[in-house]
Amino acid sequence: MTLSEHLAERTRSCNPGGSGPGGRLFMYWMHNALRADENPALDVALAAAGRLGLPLFETVAAPVCLVGTACVVPTNLGRAYDRAFSFRDAARPLIEKRFTAPRPERPDSCGRFVPPDLPLEPVELATTDLAKLMGVCDIDRAVWPVPHTAGGSRAGYVRWEAFNAKGPRRYAEDRNNAPRDGISRMSAYLHYGMVSPLRVARGAASVRGVGAEKYLDELLVWRQLAYAFCRFRPDHAAPAALPEWAVETLRRHEADPRPTPHNWEPLARGRTGDPLWDAAQWSLIAQGELHNNVRMTWGKAFLSCTATAADAPRLSIDMNHRSALDGRAPASSGGLLWCLGQFARPPAPERTVFGTVRTRPTEERAARLDPERHLTVVLRPCQNTLPRVAVVGAGVSGLTCARTLADHGFPVTVLDKGRGPGGRVCTRRVEPGLSFDHGAQYFTAQSPQFAHFVRGWQGQGVVAEWSGRVVRLETGAVADASPQQRFVGVPCMSAVGSHLATDLAVRREVRITTVSRTGGAWELADESGDRHGPFEFLVVTLPTTQAAQLLAPHPFAADVAAVAMSPCWAVLAAFDRRYEVPWDGAFVHGSPLSWVCRNSSKPGRPAGPDCWVLHAGPEWSSAHLEEASAAVASQLLEALADATGVAPPPTVLLTAHRWRYSLGAAAADHRSLFDPATGLAVCGDWLAGGRVEGAFLSGTAAAGHVLRRVGIAAGGGEA
Repeated sequence: MTLSEHLAERTRSCNPGGSGPGGRLFMYWMHNALRADENPALDVALAAAGRLGLPLFETVAAPVCLVGTACVVPTNLGRAYDRAFSFRDAARPLIEKRFTAPRPERPDSCGRFVPPDLPLEPVELATTDLAKLMGVCDIDRAVWPVPHTAGGSRAGYVRWEAFNAKGPRRYAEDRNNAPRDGISRMSAYLHYGMVSPLRVARGAASVRGVGAEKYLDELLVWRQLAYAFCRFRPDHAAPAALPEWAVETLRRHEADPRPTPHNWEPLARGRTGDPLWDAAQWSLIAQGELHNNVRMTWGKAFLSCTATAADAPRLSIDMNHRSALDGRAPASSGGLLWCLGQFARPPAPERTVFGTVRTRPTEERAARLDPERHLTVVLRPCQNTLPRVAVVGAGVSGLTCARTLADHGFPVTVLDKGRGPGGRVCTRRVEPGLSFDHGAQYFTAQSPQFAHFVRGWQGQGVVAEWSGRVVRLETGAVADASPQQRFVGVPCMSAVGSHLATDLAVRREVRITTVSRTGGAWELADESGDRHGPFEFLVVTLPTTQAAQLLAPHPFAADVAAVAMSPCWAVLAAFDRRYEVPWDGAFVHGSPLSWVCRNSSKPGRPAGPDCWVLHAGPEWSSAHLEEASAAVASQLLEALADATGVAPPPTVLLTAHRWRYSLGAAAADHRSLFDPATGLAVCGDWLAGGRVEGAFLSGTAAAGHVLRRVGIAAGGGEA
């Protein structure tokens, strides 16, 4: 297919072995060019569909072309450059040609249609409920919406025209001074392709002057330098992609002691204790953006706080891409690479940790940029609008929801009937040396979102991997269970809940019995008659039966009540000597028991006596729900002997605990229920497949509903 020059130079085939034309339609996949104005990808689709005589749509197995839309000079015409001056010299004639060429006309339009037999339901973005749509997407629900930056080409060009009217003239003087706000803040719109870089470049060029020239240098040289590097270096996120001198100097200083070691969680939450770095991180969290001069200081600090130089780019890219509106953009990644020596030459003298990579100590920059003032500016759009939130239940889902919202500055109150936080992620301490994780036995981390936090907890010593041998027992046969990483709290499972509850306002031993909504706010009452409130949002994280009783007559009560939760009897047994079986945990089949575990084998637990936890299956637990705990403990200890074929030693402790609500899972495509009209959210592990990870994901989903509701309202939109 023949294309005009300005389209052909941007287009490359990514599956030349496709089956070729002959289908019912031509597909255009709008990936990172979300605009109609000056969109070469859309123009290629229109031209190709018109010449093939096919209508235009968005899915096909035929040959696929990738069309570059993000740069004035197509990356197809270049290569990876290590220095800006080399790229500038090579790109100058290419830039001038595209500036002087007349604006290309759009190809003739073709017919468009939607096939009647789509395997999906089309979404009309102009009329859909965006908050509801985002609620079912597999995204990080804990990321705060940015109300001051509306998406779309119209909003992007409004911001650009406002900057271009006065900003370029002083850009050279103001661009590095964060408090002056002398930058265009167009990176997010350019990243998503909502505005045309050609149109922006032409607008800046029309202003003329030193400031406009500097802006064009940033847009046409430094930005495109990063795009070309990422285009031709697929390993651009790896330390090996750095210049040889940077790789070598960082390797030489690999063993240098890091002055401020941190792991993922305090970094992600902006809780490192470094005022400037935390203020910068909060700019990302609350505003979705970092002033470029601040980002350079923020990015270089990772070398001082990570165990190895290889961890620095991984962590900085993760933090940036998680929260920044321009995250994942090559230009954004290029700025992070610069922090480690990319596009730069080695300065002198050599320093600890950094070697000859240029440093930007946060304490020196803090003297120029008042961190407290910067943080006030960063949080100002949110400070006067954040509503009060009540979270009923201090299990993992409730604590995760509360902590996420509190991290964003919401005033949150957690109310729980128990004496300690964590719910079923708990530990029973009977006497010194005798402790039992009688609820959740361990947890796994399958989702990237939860795995991030688990790794952070590992680094802080809150959790550790349990390497005990886990098997399956069935009619006397023993087989190893499926291999997987299993994590436990340290020194006990309740450490997880205690960690999540840190700095939260948790009111313990408070059983909420009624909730009511009057005057646009929630009022809560406990069994003692004390009242709590008012709260603009209410999050209920109780087991389904209790939640349904509390929420009636709200429509959610019926939905929640439809999910049955099974009970579980747990036996706590301590033997006077080691129970001689060649494993530490077992899933049991064909027995009253479903799980047995040597609690003493978990990291951080007392070595003796030999403590075990036995869990009965849901059917047996239901049938014996009202029996005395002593009788239950005796029967399940006999079941242990039958299942293993090994008689247990004499016990020094034998008791049982009844979990009336243990297992249950809703068949739902969402992790949390939310009513935007009343500000009511419901979450729990039963809404996300059960288990600890499900509780965490459900809690972040509930927090996400609140964040989106408040963010959309602050931005003037509708949920």
